[in-house]
Amino acid sequence: MTILAAFSASRHSSAPLNLAIQIARTTGEQVIAAAVVERSWATRDDMVEGEYLAYVRGQATQALQRAVAVLPVDLDVTPMVHESTSIPTGLIELADAHRATMVCVGSSSSGMLGRVALGSVTERLVHTARVPVAFAPRGYAQNDGRITRLTAAYGGEADVNGLIPATAELAASWSAKLRIVSFTVRNTAAFAGTIETSAEELVVQQWSRRTIAEITKQLKAIRDRMAVPDVDVVVGAGHDWNAAVQSIGWDTGDMLVLGSGAAAPSAQVFLGSAAGKILRRSPVPVMIAPSYRRG
Repeated sequence: MTILAAFSASRHSSAPLNLAIQIARTTGEQVIAAAVVERSWATRDDMVEGEYLAYVRGQATQALQRAVAVLPVDLDVTPMVHESTSIPTGLIELADAHRATMVCVGSSSSGMLGRVALGSVTERLVHTARVPVAFAPRGYAQNDGRITRLTAAYGGEADVNGLIPATAELAASWSAKLRIVSFTVRNTAAFAGTIETSAEELVVQQWSRRTIAEITKQLKAIRDRMAVPDVDVVVGAGHDWNAAVQSIGWDTGDMLVLGSGAAAPSAQVFLGSAAGKILRRSPVPVMIAPSYRRG
């Protein structure tokens, strides 16, 4: 089995490779470190274009080889340069050709250090990929560890696509801990010290109890057909999305798992609006799982 790690020769960012290595330590899979070189739609016998592509391909090959050279030697990492009409298309072509179980990509250079921000490539990828897409936060560094805990963000339309059973199965196969969280954002500042504050807190408490009961019911059904590791069920609350995401605490070795929205075609990744807000606030790598709805 193969993990595909995207490498940007222009930005020389190794964050996706570092994440892919960490996941490979967890799963035992091999890694393909891929740089995609863009070419024109039509194949033409153009000497100038041919020379330009050869130059770009050479530069990408050298940058990729330098990045792979500093990776741990105990893992199976294969560098590969691939030509395609666009970077997202090239990554999907490689994922299909090598039957990749996952594609690892990086954050946009415009994003905050240590956070995930979508760029033009990743924005398209999350709407077209047929395998999970994992995002490394900007500047994600190489480490000797593995993924030790998966946190599934439950709630909204994404969960109709089976996020909890999919994450439970993944946690079991990765020998990782499992945590399920549901986030709520409430504007308590607007009603500070008033009766409305108490009323809003009561609504949040009722919502939390109902949500935890729904999660517990799903977990019970899952345990009837497969082994599920010990599960922590938590609620992340805050006055905005950032406060809510940070409220549950994060450790080295954590990965956040988001489900594809209800609008996602079957077995395809699709980032919903709430998931997008959570993704941009996550301090750890994020995986978006495809939809597996049937019918």
